[in-house]
Amino acid sequence: QVQLVESGGGLVQAGGSLRLSCAASGRTFSVYAMGWFRQAPGKGREQVAAIGWSVGSTYYADSVKGRFTISRDNAKNTVYLQMNSLKPEDTAVYYCAAGLTYPTIEAKYWGQGTQVTVSS
Repeated sequence: QVQLVESGGGLVQAGGSLRLSCAASGRTFSVYAMGWFRQAPGKGREQVAAIGWSVGSTYYADSVKGRFTISRDNAKNTVYLQMNSLKPEDTAVYYCAAGLTYPTIEAKYWGQGTQVTVSS
């Protein structure tokens, strides 16, 4: 069993930056691929980034490529999402997820979500 807790969301102006963190419980963190998803009001949940078991392998949706960076620290059981050059259309609830597939994360575990709001 893995529990995921996100933090770092908030309100930021367009062009600004935020860093999301996702802390995982349990001693099996390193066996999971990790992903960040988001869900905007009235829309479905979309995967925006993923990182494999090897810290060198990453995936990004086209909508965030070049602006967002995913990373993980297995020693701290934490995955991060650095978000730069934020746009109003990035406004959503952001979720981290753990799964056994990569780059498409079929999540076994979800965090509770953290709100990101980008004002124009």
